Amino acid sequence: MFSPALILAGIVILYLIASINILTEYERGVIFRLGKLLEHAKGPGVILVFAPIDRIVRVSLRTVVMDVPPQDVITKDNVSVKVSAVVYFRVVDVRRAIVEVESYHYATSQLAQTTLRSVLGQVELDTLLSERDRLNQQLQHILDQHTEPWGIKVASVEVKQVDLPPDMQRAMARQAEAEREKRAKIIHAAGELEASEKLSQAARVIATEPAAITLRYLQTLTEIASEKNSTIVFPLPIEMMHLLKQFTGEEKKA
Repeated sequence: MFSPALILAGIVILYLIASINILTEYERGVIFRLGKLLEHAKGPGVILVFAPIDRIVRVSLRTVVMDVPPQDVITKDNVSVKVSAVVYFRVVDVRRAIVEVESYHYATSQLAQTTLRSVLGQVELDTLLSERDRLNQQLQHILDQHTEPWGIKVASVEVKQVDLPPDMQRAMARQAEAEREKRAKIIHAAGELEASEKLSQAARVIATEPAAITLRYLQTLTEIASEKNSTIVFPLPIEMMHLLKQFTGEEKKA
């Protein structure tokens, strides 16, 4: 039979072995001794936790990627959309993250949902779609202010997806089509204006040089003749055009 001293020594050894805890590099341990929080967190490495006097709560220091479920948001211009986002945060003060809030994961998730609905409900749909970077920064700043007392640092907030109603998608498609047609008409009108200005300049040049109209006439005949088609060209002597011009001019004087 074993002696009482040997049994006691075995119990002490087993108790010491059970008291050994190993924390990885990204973990810290918050120790409560007789219900009181110790001043400094433990870890990483090997630490001793003497139960039941001590109780340890492990906290990860890695960045947490948390999906914000799709939220029903009514924008400032009364458009109902579903918006989902993702929040990146991490624990910077493990003692406050355990003591100041019951569950920092759940609290951060609920705060992100309410903040998302509140901020996006104050902007119009066009702003939501075109100024997403600014809204992301605004959401991150608000969340970081509210989670700072919990020892949580919100690194980034990204609006991931905006689901529009089918009617709004069709309306936006029609609007985009109308915008493209408007730009096409403006470009066409600008081209017509520029062409008319060039034709006016060409007319002034031809008016100062009588031989220019003859050369242009011959060039046009050459271009038409080079085409492989069934067009029949009847050349008109340029002198007849001069005679016709003089005749019409004399009629006007008369």
